[in-house]
Amino acid sequence: MLQADQVLKIFESTGAYLRGHFRLTSGLHSAEYLQCALVLQYPNYARLLGEELARKLGDLLPGAPPAVVASPALGGLIIGHEVARAMGARFIFTERDAEGKMVLRRGFSVETGELAIVIEDVVTTGGSTAEVVRVLQSAGGRVLAAGSVIDRSGGQANVGAPRVALATLQIVTYAPEECPLCRAGLPVVKPGSRPGGGV
Repeated sequence: MLQADQVLKIFESTGAYLRGHFRLTSGLHSAEYLQCALVLQYPNYARLLGEELARKLGDLLPGAPPAVVASPALGGLIIGHEVARAMGARFIFTERDAEGKMVLRRGFSVETGELAIVIEDVVTTGGSTAEVVRVLQSAGGRVLAAGSVIDRSGGQANVGAPRVALATLQIVTYAPEECPLCRAGLPVVKPGSRPGGGV
């Protein structure tokens, strides 16, 4: 059983706990960023974190296990696949269409009443996870829970389903117009937009 501090040590040892000035997917700015891709590039870590997340979700879920695990592309793909493997479920993912709406594509579907969970790498506001929850519900699925490797919201994000995380952090974020890092003139980086993980 992995403890939160052990998860964070994995992030630090792989150079995945970044410090600087970042623009997050949510549009908020932060001085800290956890780049899960730098951890999940190692299959053994991906398997370990996926198995632990599946275990925590299993403790949360009463009754039948999920038939399907869904993740938002791109960040949730590897960890979602590993959780699905550990739970013996199939894996699907959502993508944004040309208008920016989260949708199921590539022939993926959910049957009416099918039990599902949603997996993300990092939750900040919970917006992407909540969108996937709504997509599955609109398709007739029954979303039992959600999970992430990291919860940056300090446990505050509401995704429309019970959820768990392997590590919960309270990392300060700023609206762009209120960001002290911007006022200090520090260049902002969108993680993943530069070679080497966005630093």
